[in-house]
Amino acid sequence: MLFIAALLVPAVLPVNFGVGRGSADGYVDGVGVEVETSEDRTHFADNFTIADVSGGEGYSTTPPTSGRHWNGWAACGFYGPAEVLADERILHNLEHGNVVLSYNFTDPDRVSELEDVFDSIGRTNLWGVARFYDQIPEGTVALTTWGVIDGPMEGIQRDRIEQFFEAYSGTLSPEFPNGGAPCTTGGVMNPA
Repeated sequence: MLFIAALLVPAVLPVNFGVGRGSADGYVDGVGVEVETSEDRTHFADNFTIADVSGGEGYSTTPPTSGRHWNGWAACGFYGPAEVLADERILHNLEHGNVVLSYNFTDPDRVSELEDVFDSIGRTNLWGVARFYDQIPEGTVALTTWGVIDGPMEGIQRDRIEQFFEAYSGTLSPEFPNGGAPCTTGGVMNPA
């Protein structure tokens, strides 16, 4: 009997996406700005860009908060300026209920300081992706989750970043509405 229970545990654990989730059931007044989301969440192949599949229109916010995106998503973590994570990639993370911190710092000391802040926030290991993003002004940070944006904000505002993760980690996931899907690994889904 104990042997059978041991076999069942691994099959049950991956389904528990809600571990470490944020506190929001929807948009939280005063924590970012709610924006209209695109109804089109189509997955498309990585050899196309949003401009290719949208007739050149692109996304409605910078950084984006919803829309068509690539089949693959990024693993949780802090990505340095040399590691490009395209909008089309991170939107899949947002669809899973992840939070994406986009930054535009060129000073290595500022990048290191932001990485320390990011790593010290408890939910980032399950729900957070940080990426360099030159589409926002230099010296700024922006936070996004599905349908919510905060920033760009000047500098590193730890309390504001932490509050966003506290509210939205795993909570606004149109693909996994009952608890999101942590970004502990990257991956690819077949187009639906």
